[in-house]
Amino acid sequence: MSIASPETATEQPHTERGAQPLNVSVIVPVRNEAASLPALIASLRQQTFSPTEIVIVDGGSTDETAALARQLTADDARFRVIEAGAATPGRGRNVGSAAARCAWLAYTDAGIRVEPTWLARLTHEVVRDGTVEVVYGNFEPVTRTRFERAAALTYPPPKQMRPGGLMRGPSIASSLMRRAVWQRVGGFPDLRAAEDLLFMKRIVQAGCKIAWAAQATVWWQLQPTFGSTFRKFLNYSRHNVWAGQQRYWHYGLARQYLIAALFVGLALWHTRWWLLVLPLGLLARVAKSIWQRREGRGWWWACTPVQFGYVLLITLTIDAATFIGWMQAAWRTPAPNSTARTDAGQTES
Repeated sequence: MSIASPETATEQPHTERGAQPLNVSVIVPVRNEAASLPALIASLRQQTFSPTEIVIVDGGSTDETAALARQLTADDARFRVIEAGAATPGRGRNVGSAAARCAWLAYTDAGIRVEPTWLARLTHEVVRDGTVEVVYGNFEPVTRTRFERAAALTYPPPKQMRPGGLMRGPSIASSLMRRAVWQRVGGFPDLRAAEDLLFMKRIVQAGCKIAWAAQATVWWQLQPTFGSTFRKFLNYSRHNVWAGQQRYWHYGLARQYLIAALFVGLALWHTRWWLLVLPLGLLARVAKSIWQRREGRGWWWACTPVQFGYVLLITLTIDAATFIGWMQAAWRTPAPNSTARTDAGQTES
């Protein structure tokens, strides 16, 4: 059987070896995304490999997201809009996955634009190797402004060399998997943050065969200001603590500040020269962050003073949001969450 390349995906259908043409349901959880939804829907319409259906799950938007989703997709029978009530991203994906009609599920998120060949390149990995159960694609930050360029050097994970090439990931926002995998691992935890990390950890623990599609790219909109960055990471911090994931983020940051406190103690006890270690340590941390994400660009580019200053301030903003969110999570308890609810109060159109 000849294998279709991503570029020719519209000319001959993707198939699993010895199976019928590959049918894919794209699942998109949304909440208060009226501003970003048009770009996402337009990019899904432009896929060179057409999904069988696209399930948009609204998680209780208080803006016009649900109505806009219906308006923008009214002329395309592939789109389905489900209102799931007040739903976390984890529950939203579960609702969409349970309602999906296909054996393969592709996931992306609001605030994202997918490249035209995104789904073609993901499915190509399944065609190439019929034993693959999960495919992870790449994601790239949108960097239109100076602030966004600095943010891209601060918190998106650096690219790594994978079997498919140099890429970021794994990310649920750029992924394809058998529906049976979602069922096997028990769905997504009903959480507002870290649900994707916990879900992907379960996939590894289940021993699923994973492939990597470095060219299957989605574009991720970063937070555009210091204020929105602070609010976003404040929310992330709280929900990561509630999910019990402090050891992967909070504890490491706390150790850095405890070491800084030790040098403050040395300065008080011995000599104030020890205080020089604090700014030097922060500058080294910022330089490391930029260097890891420079993607082949030189040292002179990496150390542009204005850019360096932006990265430093964004780093401190995220640190402050992390600690404040941690304290807020310790002071109050979230509403009880189940791990894979899929049937509470959703309506479909």
